[in-house]
Amino acid sequence: MIVDNWPLFGLVLRTPRLELRLPDLARLARLGEIAAAGVHDPAVQPFAAEWTDQPPAKVARSVLQWQWGTWASWQPDNWSLGLVATADGRVVGTQSVDATRFAVRREVGTGSWIGRDDHGRGYGTEMRAAVLELAFTGLDAQFATSEAFADNHASYAVSRRLGYADDGIARHVIRGVPVVGRRLRLDRESWLAARRIPVEIEGLAGCREMFTG
Repeated sequence: MIVDNWPLFGLVLRTPRLELRLPDLARLARLGEIAAAGVHDPAVQPFAAEWTDQPPAKVARSVLQWQWGTWASWQPDNWSLGLVATADGRVVGTQSVDATRFAVRREVGTGSWIGRDDHGRGYGTEMRAAVLELAFTGLDAQFATSEAFADNHASYAVSRRLGYADDGIARHVIRGVPVVGRRLRLDRESWLAARRIPVEIEGLAGCREMFTG
């Protein structure tokens, strides 16, 4: 079985409404279709990766290539876990958690997006809470970071709800103009204080060494 050689396929995170895991080919294809249909108002570009303005087929293909690339390049000192979130078996979006030299730094970063049809349901908060539980409880992280452009109010609201504090700014160039990103940081104590969403972690024992070496 694939999980024998790549135990990350046995890792599953469950929240009250969602299940997050590495995607099989069918779920990955569906994720690409959702991305191609657009995951936000095309008048804005809320991500540093500028695929909003790409042709739909190229957007879908890039989603697949990114996922496969994270599998191929995985190392305990440099990893990115891209999970697909499903609600009642239906793909709604993707949540990633990544780290560099995690065993020493004990810090992760996160990123996510959700199909437009599922905006406003609170899925983003549950998705982030799931990987924070994996990081802090499952892997003994000390910090988590995130970033959102100044006009991405939904992402910023999720971060604040989960206990993050402002951590400065970063500047990007999007569509040829400078854009300010707000950095956020969450420490273990603040996460414990804000922790409200129950999360079940399954299959971590079989793949823990892949995160920590």
